[in-house]
Amino acid sequence: MLDMLLYLAPSAALALLLWIASGAHPFFFVFTAAGTLCHELAHFSVGLLTNAEPVALSVWPRRIKRSSRGSRRGERGGHNWELGSVSFANLRWYNAAPSALAPLTILALPFAVAWWRTRHGWVFEPFDLLLAVLLAPQFLSFWPSPVDWRLAARSWPWIPILLVAWLAMGYGMQLLQLVKG
Repeated sequence: MLDMLLYLAPSAALALLLWIASGAHPFFFVFTAAGTLCHELAHFSVGLLTNAEPVALSVWPRRIKRSSRGSRRGERGGHNWELGSVSFANLRWYNAAPSALAPLTILALPFAVAWWRTRHGWVFEPFDLLLAVLLAPQFLSFWPSPVDWRLAARSWPWIPILLVAWLAMGYGMQLLQLVKG
């Protein structure tokens, strides 16, 4: 596991640099395109699997008006960037959270590559430099946006269901003994 984390350290550092640079100039959005594509494809594919009926997919960056509520440091209005989006026609309580939080699964990609490259011992090759550059945007794209979190809140009935399932798994034997007497 330590080998995997060490393998991913350059990608994580590059991701931090890309994040800082993309805030300074829109040109650096080019370097986050792979992450944006994975983020939106995660929404789209999970939306297909859960019957959320994705109807539009965009990975073209566009400027959007920032609300006064979402501005930083007391600024009013302004603009922000939307790197991509997916629209759904059938977002319901049962598929909102899986569709909206699907980008969390992107984090599996860097760890799968790290496992593949370090499973028989790790020897750095030039190919690993290319992989570090390709994996860096994935660290920027796996976290759901604030809009994604708001959409996921539509699945609130899942919270009690998952809580009951978790309690049943953890305390199932004790509950069974209590019921049996």
